[in-house]
Amino acid sequence: MSNHFAHGYALLIGVGRTAESRYSLPVTVKDVQALKTVLTDPNLCAYLDDSEHIRLLQNEQTTRSEILDGLTWLKEKAAADKDATIVVFYSGHGCFDLSSQSYYLLQHDFKSTDIANTALSAQEFTEALRQIQAKRLWVVIDSCHAEGMATSKGELPADFIATALPKGVVDALKQGEGRAVFTSSRGNQVSWIRPDKTMSLYTYHLIEALRGSANQPGDSKVMLSNLINHLGKTVPESARNQRQAEQTPFFDTAMEDFPIAMLRGGKGLPNSTPVADLPRVMSNQEVVTPALAMARRSLAILEEQAAGFGKLQMPGHLRIELEEKRQEVANLEARLQKSE
Repeated sequence: MSNHFAHGYALLIGVGRTAESRYSLPVTVKDVQALKTVLTDPNLCAYLDDSEHIRLLQNEQTTRSEILDGLTWLKEKAAADKDATIVVFYSGHGCFDLSSQSYYLLQHDFKSTDIANTALSAQEFTEALRQIQAKRLWVVIDSCHAEGMATSKGELPADFIATALPKGVVDALKQGEGRAVFTSSRGNQVSWIRPDKTMSLYTYHLIEALRGSANQPGDSKVMLSNLINHLGKTVPESARNQRQAEQTPFFDTAMEDFPIAMLRGGKGLPNSTPVADLPRVMSNQEVVTPALAMARRSLAILEEQAAGFGKLQMPGHLRIELEEKRQEVANLEARLQKSE
């Protein structure tokens, strides 16, 4: 029988749809859903799959108040469980205000005309994290995506630039005992999405590591160092091979190594594990099937919206989004057929 990672608590934030649709980034929802699946699988990370241990915020749920409420929830969990391991994962857009030198996470209900007063500032986010008195706190920020901000329809106001989390913010986040902060890229680099759009490159390789791809025979838990070693090698390689670009993950920790999850539900890798039984990279079918189901649901919603317009009256951005989603579904269907 599998053991549980009973003291693990996670807040997973995938912004996805924003109130201003031009800033929407659907892949972030795919990221957090895939991450929740591997975290709560009793034969993998073995977090308890209930509202007391996992909170998933996506699309309209990712308001500023809901995110802060989620961090308060983690504060309460850490206070009640002295052995708590706390995970905060944010996938969405982020930007830097050149005039005030402030960084902001762009949650669902931010207003592009008033980012400073409506977006979640790094200062407020950091202060909420400091209230979480846990021995082990792991924060992952994937906030500089290559899509969405880079298009003309998603341009930011003057003085604001899309960028990875600045080092000064990382330094503030990691202050205190037992803090580890991961960012998916650094500097002016962007965080790339896989060519098949199933999830981001970073999350794909993070899930590989959580499944045990960087562990050795005899291990029974996935450690922080396993994640660092795997992400540091695979993300830059995939960015170069798949996107002909540079993407270098950043890691900053304020303590020694600590466990993040169970390995194979606590069964781990026996010392005598044959090579053929070592953790593998997820197959195309495992990755594509849930992504295709989600893409089909999104397409159905878009087609329903489009049905309310005549062809001439349909907004241009909706027409483009509809065609892109149809193409995504077609590509995923073709890829799934090849893998069967």
